[in-house]
Amino acid sequence: MTADPIIDALKDLVDDGKVLTDPDDLDNFGKDWTKIYPPKPVAIVFPKTTEQVQALVRFANENQVALVPSGGRTGLSAGAVAANGEVVVAFDYMNRILDFSASDRTVRCQAGVITEQLQNFAEDNDLYYPVDFASAGSSQLGGNLSTNAGGIKVIRYGMSRDWVGGLTVVTGKGDILHLNKDLEKNNTGYDLRHLFIGAEGTLGFITEATMKLTRKPDNLTVLVLGLADLTNTMDVLQAFQKQIDLTAYEFFSHEAMQFVLAHGQVQAPFETEAPYYALLEFEAISDEVMDTAMSLFEQTVENGWVLDGAISQSETQAKSLWMLREGISESIAPRTPYKNDISVVVSRVPEFLTEINAVVTEHYPDFEIIWFGHIGDGNLHLNILKPEDMAKEVFFDKCQQVNKWVFEIVERYNGSVSAEHGVGMTKKPYLQYTRSEAEIAYLKGIKQVFDPKGIMNPGKIFDL
Repeated sequence: MTADPIIDALKDLVDDGKVLTDPDDLDNFGKDWTKIYPPKPVAIVFPKTTEQVQALVRFANENQVALVPSGGRTGLSAGAVAANGEVVVAFDYMNRILDFSASDRTVRCQAGVITEQLQNFAEDNDLYYPVDFASAGSSQLGGNLSTNAGGIKVIRYGMSRDWVGGLTVVTGKGDILHLNKDLEKNNTGYDLRHLFIGAEGTLGFITEATMKLTRKPDNLTVLVLGLADLTNTMDVLQAFQKQIDLTAYEFFSHEAMQFVLAHGQVQAPFETEAPYYALLEFEAISDEVMDTAMSLFEQTVENGWVLDGAISQSETQAKSLWMLREGISESIAPRTPYKNDISVVVSRVPEFLTEINAVVTEHYPDFEIIWFGHIGDGNLHLNILKPEDMAKEVFFDKCQQVNKWVFEIVERYNGSVSAEHGVGMTKKPYLQYTRSEAEIAYLKGIKQVFDPKGIMNPGKIFDL
């Protein structure tokens, strides 16, 4: 079908005014936070129910129309970019919280519910949704699940998939499946929930999810430490984990913090400068826990691991210290960073980071390198900043040349080329550094079962 008949047909499948074709809308809804692939969708469609999504998928099957899901468009791997004339299915109007069970500690949501909306709902009911990240104010639940988002609390609470009780999905064939039915125990064969979590919309679209909640943490306290050396990140982590249950353990380089400080919203945590910093969060539920934390801090200083530190005395101070870490992405955004989201087992992080940093700085000594990440779970974010006088296309090309060397190191360490941002299009050429040839063949086989006509977010993760 040509574009005009497609658009006319789409208008019959959703509510009035819920199909957009204006160039500005096509640009806005056809992309995510990546800036590599220009968006070229033919239309943006906004369903409001699972049944409308089903109708869209069945229409797409009948007419061989490619569909790309769009959530909060905060992705960093081009998984939600419509670059080849696809129809974008945006979930912005599927944003309702549908049901809540206090006794089960579960809440059923549509896919377009904003992460922060779910967090606030949990708090209003004296509970807690622990999956958290800098984009919580705009990222949507369906997108989080489709990339199995992790964020800053993984060391204590795990990934998004750990909080899913059940899913409603529309498969690539147009079938509606209700997966797991919110059961805690359900050993009846394959758990199809986990195929759709992390699948980036390539098997079908998540339309509803029942999310688990937990108790609210008590008196969260933040400790920022200036580290003498990168290897001290593991020394400090091991020392604290032996005696305190951490809810977060993050790190960032001095260069990363300088970008945040330049924004002027927060101040340096202490006068002493350090090459790297660690941010620890824990529940100070008693004076005994706080005394233990201060004793551990003193030990790390005596051991020469830590140069200085600062601890929050209030919720406001805790938020200010968190800004040192959470504000990095926003502060470096004007420099058009090329991002790599990689991981290894926690124990090998220092040597892994050191080796990659050496390779990148050797080949591109004029590029600024910004390191930060969720070091407590082995996830590092490598950001290469574009020189102001270099064209974007030239910069991205040079960075992609670096990828081969970086991912060869990732492969040697049995790591992942994408820890939490998905594969999309940016990591697709490098999938083989983490997945074996046999694994990729099975992935393609699964895709064929759920989406035999290849209409669901085609060209993402791998090419058929």
